[in-house]
Amino acid sequence: MSKQLRIEQDSMGAIEVPAEALWGAQTQRSLLNFSISDDRMPMEMIYALATIKKAAATVNHRLGVLDTKKRDLIIQASNEIAKGLHDDQFPLRVWQTGSGTQTNMNVNEVISNIASQSIGEPLGSHRPIHPNDHVNQSQSTNDTFPAAIHIATVEGITKKLLPQLANLTKVLGQKSLEWKGIIKIGRTHLQDAVPITLGQEVSAWQEQLSTAYSRIEAALKELYSLPLGGTAVGTGLNAPPQFDLEIVAEISDLTGLPFNPASNKFALMASHDGLVNTMSQLKLLAVTLLKIVNDIRLLSCGPRAGIAELNLPANEPGSSIMPGKINPTQCEAMSMICTQVIGLDVAVAMAGSGGHLQMNAYKPLIAFNLLHSIEMLHDSSKSCRSAMIEGMQPNYSKIQEDLDQSLMLVTALTPAIGYKKASEIAQYAHQKRISLRDAAIKLDYINEVDFDRLVDPTSMIFPHV
Repeated sequence: MSKQLRIEQDSMGAIEVPAEALWGAQTQRSLLNFSISDDRMPMEMIYALATIKKAAATVNHRLGVLDTKKRDLIIQASNEIAKGLHDDQFPLRVWQTGSGTQTNMNVNEVISNIASQSIGEPLGSHRPIHPNDHVNQSQSTNDTFPAAIHIATVEGITKKLLPQLANLTKVLGQKSLEWKGIIKIGRTHLQDAVPITLGQEVSAWQEQLSTAYSRIEAALKELYSLPLGGTAVGTGLNAPPQFDLEIVAEISDLTGLPFNPASNKFALMASHDGLVNTMSQLKLLAVTLLKIVNDIRLLSCGPRAGIAELNLPANEPGSSIMPGKINPTQCEAMSMICTQVIGLDVAVAMAGSGGHLQMNAYKPLIAFNLLHSIEMLHDSSKSCRSAMIEGMQPNYSKIQEDLDQSLMLVTALTPAIGYKKASEIAQYAHQKRISLRDAAIKLDYINEVDFDRLVDPTSMIFPHV
């Protein structure tokens, strides 16, 4: 923007605003008073607020409190914002007033100025659309901002995160089926245990993700309720009758999502338990993903001095000094994302508990952490799947080698010879560095035929078939 300025007016008086800016006085005051970090309000929140403004204009006109010309100008400007045509006009930081008032007014002011510009009126004239009287008509930041968080969160989860999570779960399901016949050694306490198939091992990851998907989907039910029409404290002051019912129906039509009017607007405006719950489900997804990539990191460690049962795609050099080194970088990126999300959940929980009386003043933090978590989990799930899991392959020879020399196969002898003798066989084999079969024969605890019949890895992984 040029350095030229114009004078804008608000209830506090005059202030200079960049001449070309579509925002107005209240946005400018926020820029001056809250120049805190580079964390900007997520554009998903801006688009959600634009949807609310569009719906409000439609409903206000239908209810007879807004004329046709003003309705059409607000709808046109809101559509332009929702299409991303004015993203640079929303510069406000997350760290502002706890209600999000300045961001709500940022949207109101930009809509007002787009309308003015479209009919040749000067920027900042508030002609023919006033930011408060018309764009914000029948609304308050206290009901629109939490509603926008609900809308943005639901859209981000249903349209981005859950489809990506489904893709990742599907790939693990394919791997589980493909590897169902690969018998390997199981591990508990990071020590050798009885056999399992690689397919069974991967099926645990698949099931964890399926359960996480269901938990997140269930959490969304609370977010479909919107407090619009509650205005400042939940009573609906300055909103016409039926406004709450009609605006939520309008938003459902615009988004294609089953939003409904909050049965108790006081609850949704004074606290944000549904958002806290949704964030906790994102945290649980992070816990699940962290466990999965840590398993993969262990199973792929090596390639010659570790477990090395999985071969990961070699995507990039792993060291600036060690030639040929390849690292599990997708596991590491996902681990950092998951750790970050777990930390963001703590902040949202604290924010949710920090409301006072009729309003929670941590709204921007809650919005930022939720939407940032959705973005990070979506992007990392996509990257992890496409750059690692799809190309991940078993190291057949190492899997067989580990299975052949495992001492825990002796577990199958316990019903026949007892725990004490089976333990002695394992300890003797380990001390003498011989096979279990040779140890059992030398100790004369079981004959060769019975040993071969009982110590069969295939029968051990399907004991009841």
